[in-house]
Amino acid sequence: MRANQDEVILGVDTHLDKHVGAVISVAGKLLATQAVDTTSAGYRQLLAWAQSLGDVRRAGIEGTATYGSGLTKVLRDNNIEVFEVNRPDRATRRSRGKADPTDAESAACAVLSGRATAIPKDQSGAAYAMRAVSVARRSAVKARTQAINQLRGLLVSAPQEIRERLLRTKTEECVDGCARIRSLGKTVLLKSLNATLRVLAKRWLALDAEIKVLDGQLEHLTNDHAPKLRAEFGVGAQTAAVLICVAGDNPERLKSEAALAALCGVSPLQASSGKTTRHRLNRGGDRAANNALWTIAMVRMRSEPRTQAYVARRSAQGMSRKEIQRCLKRYIVRELYPLILADLGHLATAS
Repeated sequence: MRANQDEVILGVDTHLDKHVGAVISVAGKLLATQAVDTTSAGYRQLLAWAQSLGDVRRAGIEGTATYGSGLTKVLRDNNIEVFEVNRPDRATRRSRGKADPTDAESAACAVLSGRATAIPKDQSGAAYAMRAVSVARRSAVKARTQAINQLRGLLVSAPQEIRERLLRTKTEECVDGCARIRSLGKTVLLKSLNATLRVLAKRWLALDAEIKVLDGQLEHLTNDHAPKLRAEFGVGAQTAAVLICVAGDNPERLKSEAALAALCGVSPLQASSGKTTRHRLNRGGDRAANNALWTIAMVRMRSEPRTQAYVARRSAQGMSRKEIQRCLKRYIVRELYPLILADLGHLATAS
């Protein structure tokens, strides 16, 4: 009982250059606040300051995977249980105002009340490696798409003879032709158009080569570290990497397959009122993971006999294609959950 009375809870509002901490007692009383720099020395200073006020066993941190990742690691290394805290809702901010010490206190109160239960992701294994490669690949794909759209836009509005000469339906042929041009003419317009088309074509080719390198890295990482997931029908390197990334390196975060479904935004939500009992589509969760499940569902609907039989049966019952897709994504989570857990467990044991 004495130890429980001495316990204090740390809450931290994280930023790029400064972290603001607040310590409350188990009775919910604010004891003190402190701001520190986002350096290793600052993290140790914040921890020592909090421990000077009592026995720190639990901490709530905003942004454990971003600005608060360094502090999260320091606290965990000192055997402090860390919880991911969402920012205060708008109603709370309207009533209490917006300030860093207030947000830090709200984070500590969320841990004390039990509202904050999410365990932060570890960022020290293969899942984080896949995330790093996926982030680079996503930006490269976006930039490549922008480059070809800009190139085609210039060709559409170019003089007719240039348009007929260079504009092609296939992207590779269009890019190859623009990359090989030497001179389109001697006017100011044609000289500028010539240089711009070559630059965009070379940019597309460079990004395409970069994407192939990143795809090879994802293929290698997923084959080595998520073999059970990759063995499933319709699961490719990109979709496997996304699902492993959203789960994280620490498998204990996922208490059930329903938790993974909610994390991916495919769990139906209650929308009942009065005599009406219904569910609605969950538009929350990780949208990249939701898209990965959609991709797997589309592949299976097109090529897997078991899924095709399910689609035919549900269609005969009057369900629309979108409703069938939603059901399939939920069933796919149920099927993949033990495989993801097994792969993550293998990674945790290996590390």
